[in-house]
Amino acid sequence: MKIFDAIIIGAGQAGPALARQLTAAGKTVAFVERSLFGGTCVNTGCTPTKAMVASAYAIHMARRAAEYGVVVPDGISIDMKAVVARREAIVARSRNGIEASLRDDPGITVFTGTAEFESPKTVRVGDDTLGADQVFLNVGARASVPNLPGIHDVPYLTNSSLLRLDDVPRHLVIVGGSYIGIEFGQMYRRFGAEVTIIERADRLISHEDTDVSAAVLDVLQREGIHVRLNAECITLARDEQGILVGVTCPQGEEPSALGSHVLLAVGRTPNTDDLGLDRAGILTDSRGYISVDDELRTSVQGIYALGDCNGKGGFTHTAYNDFEIVAGNLLENDHRRVSDRVQCYAMYCDPPLARVGLTEEQVRRSGRPALIGTRSMSRVNRAVEKGESLGFMKVLVDAESRQILGASLFGVGCDEAIHCLLDLMYAKAPFNIISRAVHIHPTVSELIPTLLQSLRPLR
Repeated sequence: MKIFDAIIIGAGQAGPALARQLTAAGKTVAFVERSLFGGTCVNTGCTPTKAMVASAYAIHMARRAAEYGVVVPDGISIDMKAVVARREAIVARSRNGIEASLRDDPGITVFTGTAEFESPKTVRVGDDTLGADQVFLNVGARASVPNLPGIHDVPYLTNSSLLRLDDVPRHLVIVGGSYIGIEFGQMYRRFGAEVTIIERADRLISHEDTDVSAAVLDVLQREGIHVRLNAECITLARDEQGILVGVTCPQGEEPSALGSHVLLAVGRTPNTDDLGLDRAGILTDSRGYISVDDELRTSVQGIYALGDCNGKGGFTHTAYNDFEIVAGNLLENDHRRVSDRVQCYAMYCDPPLARVGLTEEQVRRSGRPALIGTRSMSRVNRAVEKGESLGFMKVLVDAESRQILGASLFGVGCDEAIHCLLDLMYAKAPFNIISRAVHIHPTVSELIPTLLQSLRPLR
């Protein structure tokens, strides 16, 4: 057995940063990664998809060039092989940098393979048995495959396998109308594919407010994306011309969509099923997520779970914060907790949707007295000047404490502007700190003081 101070399993956002912090504190670390360094974000999530979103945005703007008084040659087209090559170069730079930083650290020993617990303090990786008093799990998650009728009779894509395509699908049918489905749908529509999004709920991104869902739907339909809501029964079958996706919808639409490719975008499943968690006594919930407390400790002393596998966030920024929580508590005597963070995320359609805190619906259900402010992006000079004025801003404030409860910003630059509100929420400061601030003109953020000056009672 090879003995270390700590074993880290998984090279996502939390694992490498924690390894470097542990070795800086003088500890020896065994680092286990079965495949690609960098986890979901670097390999199949944020980095590759946002690189492709940038390419899709470029061709979209090229098609709109005449609106800006710009004359471009006829026949604008996409070179998907070049798009993929650009994406892969960006991914490789990040992935290789992470791997090199681990292998070059003298306090870290890297093992390649699948890790399995033999006991709470021993882990097997191939022919090696590793022992440590502390084990940190950062094993991530993968795309869920729903048990739809016909699912095993047809070829289907997930967010990972879709990235292996180097051409544009003729007709991409997407099952799932949330973040992954919407981002890929708009991207491939701009690349030239026909796109149909099928969603079981009565609206897209159904956990968001209805006005947000409606605004996102409007943007997608403006670009020619077909959206099928209330899809009560979804089936898949082979067809001579591709894949037939059967849909039962109450609107009286066509009962099926014939696609050349089908993308499943219906959620994530934690990579915990082959870790041998039962041999270590580590508890999971009904979906396979590792149960943790507010400091990310599992049911077994000395074992922690970070990132997507603990079900506490599912985002790159929450995974990195998991590292900060664990490292702060273990190495710096800094009491940090998951419950300290404010929920925030973005959907990178165009324009982007940025969200922080509570939705309007959640505030209404709470029954607390609140204020609300809304402004159309057409009121933002910067957005108008850029020719990108779709969307709106909405903020909710507690009427008694005057603190911000939540916000939905849907518009150009809103994925950056949201941080004005997020930082104020962390400071637990009243909204008038920003409402009286003078922001730079012309920016998207300059509308936020005006937005807060327009607050009215939520009725």
